[in-house]
Amino acid sequence: MKVLMIGGGNMGLTYAEAISKSKFLKNRDLMILDSAKDKTEELRKRSYFDVYEKLGECLPKADVVFIAVKPYHAYELMEAMRPLVSSGQIFISLMAGVTIEAIQNGLGVEKVVRAMPNLPAKVGMGLTSFTASEEVSRLELSTVESLLDTTGRSVLLDTENDIDASTGISGSGPAYIFYFMQSMLEAALKMGFSDHDSKVLVGQTFAGAVELFNSSDLDPNSWMDKVASKGGTTRAALDSMEDNNVKELIKEAAYAAFERAVELGKEYSNA
Repeated sequence: MKVLMIGGGNMGLTYAEAISKSKFLKNRDLMILDSAKDKTEELRKRSYFDVYEKLGECLPKADVVFIAVKPYHAYELMEAMRPLVSSGQIFISLMAGVTIEAIQNGLGVEKVVRAMPNLPAKVGMGLTSFTASEEVSRLELSTVESLLDTTGRSVLLDTENDIDASTGISGSGPAYIFYFMQSMLEAALKMGFSDHDSKVLVGQTFAGAVELFNSSDLDPNSWMDKVASKGGTTRAALDSMEDNNVKELIKEAAYAAFERAVELGKEYSNA
């Protein structure tokens, strides 16, 4: 099996490196294409995939094709790809907002997977949600899942609406965590801690809390109850958040990301 990654940018390179390290493919069965000269020169310094600048030299060879470009490049790229594709190829799109139907129509193909990765994929802790057109078989879905799992974990969702919803939770979610962490860092600095100590205090606190959550069946409310005693310091902090409606504001933020994902899908479908 040969895999082609179209786009050597942030997410494309993340997946290419993860796939190469997983030993899922034989040597030289991973290809990557990028049109930027400086990018291809950088990519050629790496020994674990073949680098191309022209679609015609690599696209016809591929069994699975990742499309990892910015959505606004989608239709120009698909126009160039269309004469070179074949019906047996599987196309995995990492482009936010571009629908399966738009890709099928743009390329003249049937087997399309739409995936939504997130930033922790860069450190092997990503979550990629994905869904597929009905023409993708169970065996092919298993192959797709194995490729996506090289950057962490993946979850198969039923519909593209679920993909848009996952954007509001896992896709954009790391930024919410960073927002909360930044607030705590600023609080630590205001309390007089150094930059180094503030980072350690906040980073390890988040890492430990996530590990506790993932290592048991307890929900977050149960963990909060374990930490917060009546009249104590933690309860004072949680009461302050409740009084300021923080929980509802976070929910609204997640829905805002979800709604924007739906809007983007409509924009690109009508482009």
